Amino acid sequence: MEAVRSIRRVFQSKPVVEGAGVQLKRAFGSSEVPLFDPFLMLDDFRSDNPEHYRKGFPWHPHRGIETITYVLQGDVEHGDSMGNRGDITSGDVQWMTAGSGIIHQEMPRGDADGRMEGFQLWANLPAAQKMMAPRYRDVRSEQIPKVRLDNGVEIRVISGQIGNTRGAVGDIVIDPEYLDVTIPSGTRFTHPTKRGHNVFVYVIGGKADFSGGQQTAPKRNQNASGDGLVGNETLILFEDGDSLGVRTGKETVRFLLISGMPIGEPVAWRGPIVMNTQEELRVAFEEYERGTFVKHGKRQRP
Repeated sequence: MEAVRSIRRVFQSKPVVEGAGVQLKRAFGSSEVPLFDPFLMLDDFRSDNPEHYRKGFPWHPHRGIETITYVLQGDVEHGDSMGNRGDITSGDVQWMTAGSGIIHQEMPRGDADGRMEGFQLWANLPAAQKMMAPRYRDVRSEQIPKVRLDNGVEIRVISGQIGNTRGAVGDIVIDPEYLDVTIPSGTRFTHPTKRGHNVFVYVIGGKADFSGGQQTAPKRNQNASGDGLVGNETLILFEDGDSLGVRTGKETVRFLLISGMPIGEPVAWRGPIVMNTQEELRVAFEEYERGTFVKHGKRQRP
Protein backbone atom coordinates (compact mmCIF):
# COMPACT_ATOMS: atom_id res chain seq x y z
CA MET A 1 0.00 0.00 0.00
CA GLU A 2 1.39 3.39 -0.99
CA ALA A 3 1.97 5.88 1.81
CA VAL A 4 1.57 9.65 1.56
CA ARG A 5 4.40 11.48 3.27
CA SER A 6 3.44 13.23 6.49
CA ILE A 7 5.18 16.34 7.79
CA ARG A 8 8.27 15.68 9.90
CA ARG A 9 9.39 19.23 10.69
CA VAL A 10 8.56 22.78 9.65
CA PHE A 11 11.21 25.50 9.61
CA GLN A 12 10.94 29.26 9.25
CA SER A 13 13.88 30.82 7.39
CA LYS A 14 16.07 33.10 9.51
CA PRO A 15 18.07 36.24 8.65
CA VAL A 16 21.84 35.78 8.31
CA VAL A 17 24.70 37.81 6.86
CA GLU A 18 27.16 36.08 4.53
CA GLY A 19 29.89 36.93 2.02
CA ALA A 20 30.98 40.56 2.15
CA GLY A 21 27.79 41.60 3.91
CA VAL A 22 24.90 40.02 2.01
CA GLN A 23 21.66 39.97 4.00
CA LEU A 24 19.70 36.83 3.23
CA LYS A 25 17.38 34.24 4.75
CA ARG A 26 18.62 30.75 5.65
CA ALA A 27 16.01 28.00 5.44
CA PHE A 28 18.37 25.40 6.95
CA GLY A 29 22.08 24.98 7.51
CA SER A 30 24.77 23.23 9.52
CA SER A 31 22.71 22.92 12.69
CA GLU A 32 20.21 20.71 10.83
CA VAL A 33 22.76 18.14 9.61
CA PRO A 34 21.99 15.23 9.04
CA LEU A 35 18.21 15.83 8.80
CA PHE A 36 18.47 16.94 5.18
CA ASP A 37 21.19 14.51 3.97
CA PRO A 38 22.45 14.79 1.18
CA PHE A 39 21.70 18.53 1.31
CA LEU A 40 23.62 20.89 3.55
CA MET A 41 22.08 24.35 3.25
CA LEU A 42 19.43 26.42 1.48
CA ASP A 43 19.73 30.20 1.28
CA ASP A 44 17.07 32.62 0.05
CA PHE A 45 18.55 35.87 -1.29
CA ARG A 46 15.40 37.67 -2.44
CA SER A 47 15.47 41.43 -1.92
CA ASP A 48 14.47 44.67 -3.65
CA ASN A 49 17.15 46.63 -1.78
CA PRO A 50 20.57 46.57 -3.53
CA GLU A 51 22.26 47.41 -0.21
CA HIS A 52 21.27 43.93 0.97
CA TYR A 53 23.13 42.03 -1.75
CA ARG A 54 25.46 44.10 -3.94
CA LYS A 55 28.62 43.46 -1.84
CA GLY A 56 28.26 39.87 -2.96
CA PHE A 57 30.48 36.89 -2.35
CA PRO A 58 34.09 37.77 -3.32
CA TRP A 59 36.73 35.13 -4.05
CA HIS A 60 36.40 32.11 -1.76
CA PRO A 61 37.19 28.36 -1.95
CA HIS A 62 34.92 25.31 -2.05
CA ARG A 63 35.74 21.63 -1.81
CA GLY A 64 33.66 18.47 -1.38
CA ILE A 65 30.26 19.91 -2.34
CA GLU A 66 28.00 21.07 -5.14
CA THR A 67 26.35 24.51 -5.14
CA ILE A 68 23.11 25.00 -7.06
CA THR A 69 22.10 28.60 -7.75
CA TYR A 70 18.61 29.33 -9.11
CA VAL A 71 17.85 32.92 -10.14
CA LEU A 72 14.26 34.15 -10.49
CA GLN A 73 15.00 37.84 -11.05
CA GLY A 74 18.22 39.81 -11.58
CA ASP A 75 21.73 38.73 -12.49
CA VAL A 76 24.61 36.98 -10.74
CA GLU A 77 28.07 37.47 -12.24
CA HIS A 78 30.60 34.73 -11.56
CA GLY A 79 34.23 33.85 -12.13
CA ASP A 80 36.53 31.06 -10.99
CA SER A 81 40.04 29.64 -10.77
CA MET A 82 39.49 27.62 -13.95
CA GLY A 83 39.21 30.82 -15.94
CA ASN A 84 35.43 30.74 -16.36
CA ARG A 85 33.53 34.03 -16.50
CA GLY A 86 29.88 34.75 -17.09
CA ASP A 87 26.53 35.45 -15.52
CA ILE A 88 23.24 33.77 -14.83
CA THR A 89 20.03 35.75 -15.14
CA SER A 90 16.28 35.43 -14.60
CA GLY A 91 15.18 31.80 -14.78
CA ASP A 92 18.71 30.39 -15.11
CA VAL A 93 20.41 27.72 -12.99
CA GLN A 94 24.09 27.13 -12.28
CA TRP A 95 24.99 23.69 -10.97
CA MET A 96 28.61 23.86 -9.80
CA THR A 97 30.48 20.79 -8.62
CA ALA A 98 33.41 22.03 -6.53
CA GLY A 99 34.90 18.55 -6.18
CA SER A 100 38.64 18.65 -5.39
CA GLY A 101 38.64 22.42 -5.08
CA ILE A 102 37.69 25.62 -6.81
CA ILE A 103 38.02 29.30 -5.95
CA HIS A 104 35.24 31.49 -7.27
CA GLN A 105 33.20 34.60 -6.73
CA GLU A 106 29.49 35.35 -7.10
CA MET A 107 28.29 38.95 -7.36
CA PRO A 108 24.50 39.58 -7.42
CA ARG A 109 23.55 42.62 -9.54
CA GLY A 110 19.75 42.74 -9.47
CA ASP A 111 17.50 43.84 -12.33
CA ALA A 112 16.74 47.34 -13.64
CA ASP A 113 14.47 47.97 -10.64
CA GLY A 114 17.08 46.80 -8.11
CA ARG A 115 15.29 43.53 -7.47
CA MET A 116 17.28 40.36 -6.81
CA GLU A 117 15.56 37.01 -6.33
CA GLY A 118 17.37 33.73 -6.06
CA PHE A 119 18.24 30.68 -4.02
CA GLN A 120 21.41 28.71 -3.39
CA LEU A 121 21.32 25.07 -2.36
CA TRP A 122 24.38 23.15 -1.17
CA ALA A 123 24.53 19.42 -1.85
CA ASN A 124 27.11 17.12 -0.28
CA LEU A 125 29.34 14.78 -2.29
CA PRO A 126 30.11 11.20 -1.19
CA ALA A 127 33.68 10.48 -0.08
CA ALA A 128 34.40 8.68 -3.35
CA GLN A 129 33.56 11.83 -5.37
CA LYS A 130 34.78 14.61 -3.08
CA MET A 131 38.05 14.95 -4.98
CA MET A 132 36.57 14.71 -8.49
CA ALA A 133 37.43 17.36 -11.07
CA PRO A 134 35.32 20.53 -10.72
CA ARG A 135 32.67 21.23 -13.33
CA TYR A 136 29.95 23.73 -14.19
CA ARG A 137 26.53 23.23 -15.68
CA ASP A 138 25.08 26.58 -16.70
CA VAL A 139 21.44 26.04 -17.67
CA ARG A 140 19.59 28.88 -19.39
CA SER A 141 15.93 29.48 -18.62
CA GLU A 142 14.77 28.31 -22.05
CA GLN A 143 16.58 24.99 -21.53
CA ILE A 144 14.53 24.12 -18.44
CA PRO A 145 11.48 22.02 -19.44
CA LYS A 146 8.04 23.20 -18.35
CA VAL A 147 5.14 20.86 -17.67
CA ARG A 148 1.50 21.88 -17.34
CA LEU A 149 -0.81 19.27 -15.82
CA ASP A 150 -4.54 18.92 -16.52
CA ASN A 151 -5.42 20.53 -13.17
CA GLY A 152 -3.45 23.69 -14.00
CA VAL A 153 -0.32 22.85 -12.01
CA GLU A 154 2.82 24.19 -13.69
CA ILE A 155 6.27 22.70 -13.04
CA ARG A 156 9.74 23.76 -14.15
CA VAL A 157 11.84 20.59 -14.15
CA ILE A 158 15.39 21.56 -13.20
CA SER A 159 16.36 18.04 -12.21
CA GLY A 160 14.33 14.85 -11.95
CA GLN A 161 11.39 13.73 -14.06
CA ILE A 162 7.68 14.52 -14.46
CA GLY A 163 5.99 11.87 -16.58
CA ASN A 164 8.11 11.56 -19.72
CA THR A 165 9.75 14.97 -19.20
CA ARG A 166 13.30 14.83 -17.88
CA GLY A 167 14.95 17.75 -16.14
CA ALA A 168 17.65 19.97 -17.60
CA VAL A 169 20.31 18.57 -15.22
CA GLY A 170 21.06 14.85 -14.99
CA ASP A 171 23.88 12.47 -14.11
CA ILE A 172 24.21 13.75 -10.53
CA VAL A 173 25.57 11.40 -7.83
CA ILE A 174 22.83 12.00 -5.26
CA ASP A 175 19.98 11.39 -7.76
CA PRO A 176 18.36 14.75 -6.97
CA GLU A 177 14.99 16.16 -7.87
CA TYR A 178 14.64 19.94 -8.10
CA LEU A 179 11.26 21.29 -9.21
CA ASP A 180 9.73 24.77 -9.25
CA VAL A 181 6.01 24.10 -8.72
CA THR A 182 3.04 26.48 -9.05
CA ILE A 183 -0.42 25.25 -7.99
CA PRO A 184 -3.56 27.35 -8.63
CA SER A 185 -6.11 28.01 -5.90
CA GLY A 186 -8.58 25.28 -4.97
CA THR A 187 -6.40 22.49 -6.34
CA ARG A 188 -5.00 19.22 -5.06
CA PHE A 189 -1.63 17.96 -6.26
CA THR A 190 -0.03 14.58 -5.59
CA HIS A 191 3.58 13.95 -6.53
CA PRO A 192 5.31 10.54 -6.43
CA THR A 193 8.55 10.38 -4.43
CA LYS A 194 11.28 7.78 -4.12
CA ARG A 195 11.27 5.71 -0.95
CA GLY A 196 14.30 6.38 1.23
CA HIS A 197 15.00 9.80 -0.28
CA ASN A 198 14.83 12.93 1.86
CA VAL A 199 12.18 15.30 0.51
CA PHE A 200 11.40 18.91 1.39
CA VAL A 201 9.61 21.92 -0.05
CA TYR A 202 10.38 25.62 0.39
CA VAL A 203 7.43 27.96 -0.12
CA ILE A 204 8.24 31.09 -2.15
CA GLY A 205 4.75 32.50 -2.70
CA GLY A 206 1.17 31.99 -1.52
CA LYS A 207 -0.01 29.36 0.96
CA ALA A 208 -0.93 25.68 0.93
CA ASP A 209 -1.60 22.65 3.10
CA PHE A 210 1.26 20.15 2.77
CA SER A 211 -0.01 17.62 5.30
CA GLY A 212 -1.24 15.18 2.65
CA GLY A 213 -4.44 14.71 4.63
CA GLN A 214 -2.59 13.82 7.86
CA GLN A 215 -4.11 15.31 10.99
CA THR A 216 -1.02 15.42 13.20
CA ALA A 217 0.32 18.90 13.87
CA PRO A 218 3.85 19.54 12.51
CA LYS A 219 6.65 20.51 14.85
CA ARG A 220 8.04 24.06 14.86
CA ASN A 221 5.27 25.31 12.59
CA GLN A 222 5.84 29.03 12.90
CA ASN A 223 4.18 30.19 9.69
CA ALA A 224 0.82 28.43 9.54
CA SER A 225 -2.59 30.05 9.56
CA GLY A 226 -5.54 28.65 11.47
CA ASP A 227 -6.56 26.53 8.47
CA GLY A 228 -3.23 24.68 8.41
CA LEU A 229 -1.85 26.52 5.41
CA VAL A 230 1.84 27.46 5.41
CA GLY A 231 3.30 30.34 3.44
CA ASN A 232 6.29 32.23 2.11
CA GLU A 233 9.77 31.52 3.55
CA THR A 234 8.59 28.29 5.19
CA LEU A 235 10.35 24.95 4.68
CA ILE A 236 8.58 21.62 5.19
CA LEU A 237 10.62 18.44 5.67
CA PHE A 238 8.69 15.20 5.14
CA GLU A 239 8.75 11.73 6.61
CA ASP A 240 9.42 8.81 4.27
CA GLY A 241 6.74 7.68 1.84
CA ASP A 242 5.72 7.10 -1.76
CA SER A 243 4.19 10.51 -2.51
CA LEU A 244 3.42 13.91 -1.09
CA GLY A 245 0.10 15.69 -1.24
CA VAL A 246 -0.59 19.42 -1.47
CA ARG A 247 -3.89 21.28 -1.20
CA THR A 248 -4.36 24.97 -1.96
CA GLY A 249 -7.06 27.22 -0.54
CA LYS A 250 -7.95 30.63 -1.93
CA GLU A 251 -4.41 31.41 -3.06
CA THR A 252 -2.03 30.15 -5.70
CA VAL A 253 1.09 28.66 -4.13
CA ARG A 254 4.61 28.42 -5.52
CA PHE A 255 7.34 26.32 -3.97
CA LEU A 256 10.63 24.56 -4.63
CA LEU A 257 10.40 20.78 -4.29
CA ILE A 258 13.76 19.15 -3.63
CA SER A 259 14.74 15.56 -2.90
CA GLY A 260 17.86 13.42 -2.92
CA MET A 261 19.36 10.09 -1.91
CA PRO A 262 21.02 10.27 1.54
CA ILE A 263 24.77 9.66 1.59
CA GLY A 264 24.93 8.46 5.19
CA GLU A 265 28.56 9.42 5.78
CA PRO A 266 30.24 11.54 8.50
CA VAL A 267 30.22 15.28 7.81
CA ALA A 268 33.16 17.51 8.73
CA TRP A 269 32.22 21.08 7.81
CA ARG A 270 34.04 24.36 8.21
CA GLY A 271 32.95 27.40 6.21
CA PRO A 272 32.90 26.68 2.46
CA ILE A 273 34.56 23.24 2.69
CA VAL A 274 32.77 20.01 3.60
CA MET A 275 34.72 16.76 4.00
CA ASN A 276 34.33 13.54 5.99
CA THR A 277 36.99 14.04 8.68
CA GLN A 278 38.63 16.87 10.61
CA GLU A 279 41.98 15.76 9.20
CA GLU A 280 40.69 16.26 5.65
CA LEU A 281 39.51 19.74 6.63
CA ARG A 282 42.91 20.56 8.09
CA VAL A 283 44.65 19.46 4.89
CA ALA A 284 42.24 21.48 2.74
CA PHE A 285 42.83 24.74 4.61
CA GLU A 286 46.59 24.16 4.75
CA GLU A 287 46.61 23.65 0.98
CA TYR A 288 44.62 26.83 0.53
CA GLU A 289 47.18 28.80 2.55
CA ARG A 290 50.11 27.20 0.68
CA GLY A 291 48.58 27.87 -2.74
CA THR A 292 48.13 24.19 -3.64
CA PHE A 293 44.38 23.95 -3.07
CA VAL A 294 43.33 24.03 -6.73
CA LYS A 295 44.07 20.71 -8.45
CA HIS A 296 42.46 21.56 -11.80
CA GLY A 297 42.72 25.00 -13.38
CA LYS A 298 44.99 27.81 -14.37
CA ARG A 299 45.99 29.24 -11.01
CA GLN A 300 45.40 29.14 -7.28
CA ARG A 301 44.26 32.71 -6.74
CA PRO A 302 42.45 34.62 -9.50
